[in-house]
Amino acid sequence: MRRTLTGTGLGAAVLAAAALLATPASAASSGSDFSVTFPGDKPATAYHVENTASVVNGRITAKSVVSWEILEDQVIDNSKRFSSFKITARLESRPGKDNPDVVETSRTCDLTQLVNDHYTWLLNDPANTCTAPSTTYDGEVFWSSDSTIVYDIEGDGKGPVTQELLGSPLVHG
Repeated sequence: MRRTLTGTGLGAAVLAAAALLATPASAASSGSDFSVTFPGDKPATAYHVENTASVVNGRITAKSVVSWEILEDQVIDNSKRFSSFKITARLESRPGKDNPDVVETSRTCDLTQLVNDHYTWLLNDPANTCTAPSTTYDGEVFWSSDSTIVYDIEGDGKGPVTQELLGSPLVHG
């Protein structure tokens, strides 16, 4: 049996294709890695943060996804590792490629309980994702996603540590 599109069906198909092509989604990502050594028998842990700036339907958003895994084969001490572990995701813009960044939106997410409850977390889901509020995309501006983690290791007496992370490549055009 052979089907043919009517004028209405063909018109609807063309409009749907045009809508998809008119607002293409684009994204730029980069990752950063760092490790933390804890006092006592708590396992040293490697952390990875993926910063992504993405454009969808005329809006740009910045998100940071944190994953981690232990560096030793076994966990001897699974007690509390952090008294605080927070990430701030930032959506940044600049009028020219070589101009300094301006923070457009940001959000700080408290992941302390999640990183303390799970010594390894390799999933990409909302629990370990921090998303800055989106804003209207302007193709004349250069955009990027950036983030910073501030953590305080439980019982080390050193206070908070700031971990600067690699921002995403610029989105433009």
